[in-house]
Amino acid sequence: MEIMVILSQEHPELPSAELKSVLRSEGIEFSVIEDGRGYVILDTPPSTWKILKRRLAYAHEICRVFGYSTTAEFEETAEKIDWKSHVKGSFAVRIKKLRGEVDARELERGLGAIIKNKTGARVDLENPWTLVRPVLIDNRFILTLRLAEISKDHFNEAKPHRRPFFYPGSMSPKLARCMVNLAGVRAGDRLLDPFCGTGGILIEAGLMGVRVIGADIDWKMVEGTRKNLQHYGITDFEVIRSDARDLKLDERVNAIVTDPPYGISASTAGEKSEKLYREFLDSAYSNLTEDGVICMAAPHYLDLEGLIDDRFRVREKYSMRMHRSLTRVIRVIETV
Repeated sequence: MEIMVILSQEHPELPSAELKSVLRSEGIEFSVIEDGRGYVILDTPPSTWKILKRRLAYAHEICRVFGYSTTAEFEETAEKIDWKSHVKGSFAVRIKKLRGEVDARELERGLGAIIKNKTGARVDLENPWTLVRPVLIDNRFILTLRLAEISKDHFNEAKPHRRPFFYPGSMSPKLARCMVNLAGVRAGDRLLDPFCGTGGILIEAGLMGVRVIGADIDWKMVEGTRKNLQHYGITDFEVIRSDARDLKLDERVNAIVTDPPYGISASTAGEKSEKLYREFLDSAYSNLTEDGVICMAAPHYLDLEGLIDDRFRVREKYSMRMHRSLTRVIRVIETV
């Protein structure tokens, strides 16, 4: 089945990379038909959308593709479609404009009239059973039916300042979820955050059914993370007080996802920062499974590639500008 995932455009590369990582980690067969700015069209099994709805952070909608049309031939194409095979129950038509300009309201009314005439289905603009979703890209439409809208409620409710334990500088839940997805874990895997802070990364992984382990050198963070994980109903976790550079786990983990401290407030700039990261990587290697992955954030001024030896390889790298003086770089690092 062809599906179209309408992606967030908050970053030019991360949303598509997150999508493909989830598909690979879940063992889903897929081929990419189109990979454009703000969307990806895939050929994949019909049930795929349910997994994507549950996991993706940087996505808005998942739709089933059933046709293509130029803007000039939109109504002519619509007249030829067997709408009875697509529209079930009540329906509404809502055009999504990714790029390009049309009179959406007029086209929606026209297409709605065609569908009603061919099916006799009832129009329901508030809560339709079927949402017909033509997606405009330049001078063509991708004709789709919406399968799911990805709710942002969790990402709003789980913002750091809304958790029982809060500390400034915590990562947003959306980016934390994305980093967990980039690490390629799935339910039942083991994930470690050795600089867990307030537990934001562990929360996102735990909500996916991943077994999470957190560590922090500060007892206040350890207790706060435990409180936050319990608040979200996560029970399969372990949080310990430990220096990330000297952490020895009884059982190796499939992935390490982390945002180590950096910047002036953390007093890790310059040589101190390089020493921290080098020693962390030594510890990380001993705690990862043979095919383990690290997904980590680091400041742009840190030459992490210069610190990585032949035990690791940077597979992916994404830059996110935070403010004028800081860009956060997200790396996916494989063991070799």
